[in-house]
Amino acid sequence: MAGMNKFFVLQSIFLGFVWSAVAAEGPATFKVSEFTFTRPTSWEWVESTSPMRKAQLKVSGADKKQSAEIIFFHFGAGGGGSVQANVDRWLSQFEEPKEKINAKTEEVTIGSRKVTYVQAEGTYLSGVPGGPKIPQPNSMLLGGIVESGEGNVFIRLTGPSTLAKENKDAFRKMVESALK
Repeated sequence: MAGMNKFFVLQSIFLGFVWSAVAAEGPATFKVSEFTFTRPTSWEWVESTSPMRKAQLKVSGADKKQSAEIIFFHFGAGGGGSVQANVDRWLSQFEEPKEKINAKTEEVTIGSRKVTYVQAEGTYLSGVPGGPKIPQPNSMLLGGIVESGEGNVFIRLTGPSTLAKENKDAFRKMVESALK
């Protein structure tokens, strides 16, 4: 009987380790507003401490020295401002003027949903609104705004240009995963 108890204790410890590892990875899919997004497998789930952030992910470079953050915002119906106001705000978060950051916007329709993609590259000014800004040269912003009657979902990836470019397709695939 003592051998059986030892077995169950060891099994419980092992399952605890397995469960902790799975929990640390985060969910493979997650919901923001009415949309269920599929997280790219190489991207890490990050527990957000901000109530403004509805989900947060991180992607690291192969050398693990660089990383980019991906943040999801949703403010409810009529909240968060218009698509154009957010595009303009995102582009103004660069030190350089709009004409020097290779700013691009693209509107696409997927199913019945309109998505506006945003891209810009330069010195990103990181920091909370109204707070001090930290210049991050050679950075890129990839954004996606998914329009919805329940309130738009704003998705923003910011990080080193090379890392953002490597993950551009994965970013779009993740955004579009919720619209199929």
